[in-house]
Amino acid sequence: MKRVDYYLEKDGDIQSCPIRSVLDRLGDKWSILVVLILGDGEPKRFNELHKEIGDVSQKMLTVTLRVLEADGLVKRTVYPEVPPRVEYVITTMGKSLVPHIEGLSVWAVENMPAIKKSRQRFQKKGNPATA
Repeated sequence: MKRVDYYLEKDGDIQSCPIRSVLDRLGDKWSILVVLILGDGEPKRFNELHKEIGDVSQKMLTVTLRVLEADGLVKRTVYPEVPPRVEYVITTMGKSLVPHIEGLSVWAVENMPAIKKSRQRFQKKGNPATA
């Protein structure tokens, strides 16, 4: 396993670490879910995404899609129709991220029982609950 300094830019500043930058963007509540939903490669309209996710507000979904578009993970296409039609599709770069998210998902499912037990032991020692 490589040390974190391997991933740092030449100045060695942890603020410029690419891993940190990606996790800052994808570590929010909705981005990974949107990438996974679009990961099948099929274009989806905003309302389809909103319905599939369920409890995300329209504003947060809009913000999430714009951030993913800005990072090149999602492409937004507006069709000149009345009413306007807008579709979102995962990009090649976004698609390359999906297997890594799926791997993390498998790890999370496999390890969640142990994580929950560890949290309970931690709290029994008088430590405050974790987020």
